Amino acid sequence: MIKKADKKALRRKRHLRIRRKLSGTTEKPRMVVNRSEKHLYVQIIDDTKGETLAAASTMDKALKGKLEKTWNVEAAKEVGKLIAQRATEKGIKNVAFDRAGYKYHGRVKALADAARESGLKF
Repeated sequence: MIKKADKKALRRKRHLRIRRKLSGTTEKPRMVVNRSEKHLYVQIIDDTKGETLAAASTMDKALKGKLEKTWNVEAAKEVGKLIAQRATEKGIKNVAFDRAGYKYHGRVKALADAARESGLKF
């Protein structure tokens, strides 16, 4: 049986492997997802300048009254819509999706699908 600490170490190792190949530019910034047990966070980052262009999470003020639970697929869909809205306001249409070593399944997939439906391309 794999311990929780081992799972985290393996995910970090996958993330580093992905990050060697994936980098955000001014034309196509990187959209990175971070999960915790209760919340979901997403940022759009320009790695050449080292700055965050847009961010959203389940703890966001815009989602406070909307979400019944912050750790399910429905919450991930709302965060995906919110990040797409904020990105289009800043003129960002294309992003490189960085799943940070998480499986493309469940909350991560729901967030990505909602962002695509709301206008982001990756």
